[in-house]
Amino acid sequence: QVQLVESGGGLVQAGGSLRLSCAASGRTFSSYAMGWFRQAPGKEREFVAGISWSGSTGYADSVKSRFTISRDNAKNAVNLQMNSLKPEDTAVYYCAARSGSYYRRQINEYDYWGQGTRVTVSS
Repeated sequence: QVQLVESGGGLVQAGGSLRLSCAASGRTFSSYAMGWFRQAPGKEREFVAGISWSGSTGYADSVKSRFTISRDNAKNAVNLQMNSLKPEDTAVYYCAARSGSYYRRQINEYDYWGQGTRVTVSS
């Protein structure tokens, strides 16, 4: 069982930066692949970034070169550094854990979810 708690959301102007963090419980955090997803008002939840146990990463095209996902297995944490934010990045951001070595882009591949943290980017 893994519990995930996100933090770091807030209101930021376009062009600004935010750093989201996800704290995970459990002693086997390093064996989980992790992902960040987001859900904008009236839209479906979508993949943002993922990181495998080995540290390999992947990003949605819409955030590539602006967002960076990282993990700290010693601290049971995964982070999402978001730079050059745009109004279209406004959403609730969710951290997710997958019982497997490699991240996936599909929502139904993840076993555990956090409650989400809201990010609002003003123009």
